[in-house]
Amino acid sequence: MRVQLALNVKDLDEAVEFYSKLFDVEVNKRKPGYANFAIDKPPLKLVLFENPDADERLNHLGVEVFDDADVHAATDRLKSAGLVDSVEDEQTCCYANQNKVWAVDPQGARWEYYRIIEDSETFGTGGDFEASAKVATGCCS
Repeated sequence: MRVQLALNVKDLDEAVEFYSKLFDVEVNKRKPGYANFAIDKPPLKLVLFENPDADERLNHLGVEVFDDADVHAATDRLKSAGLVDSVEDEQTCCYANQNKVWAVDPQGARWEYYRIIEDSETFGTGGDFEASAKVATGCCS
């Protein structure tokens, strides 16, 4: 398990260079308008969306898990607590097919528990990066 931080950035090349140096790691996945880092120390999934017109720097937060049982357990726990905003099974988002559950905190920050099933060559289910990435509520939902 690792925490995910997804940021809107003005210049993706500049941000990739900075975060590569900051965490002393190479970019894990790089696509048009999108990059992510899988950092071991500290355990962090850093996701960058090139979105120069975004009102907020924070896109969304998440917890990446590596087993569907963990996604299902989070879904059950969040449903019991009345916190589930949406559930997405086998949906393509951020160049990966994923299972996930979303919750929204009291101030509107979106959180996801998710597992990557496999990589994808398209950004989202619709395949349109510009439309998908600029959704104010975060990622592909």
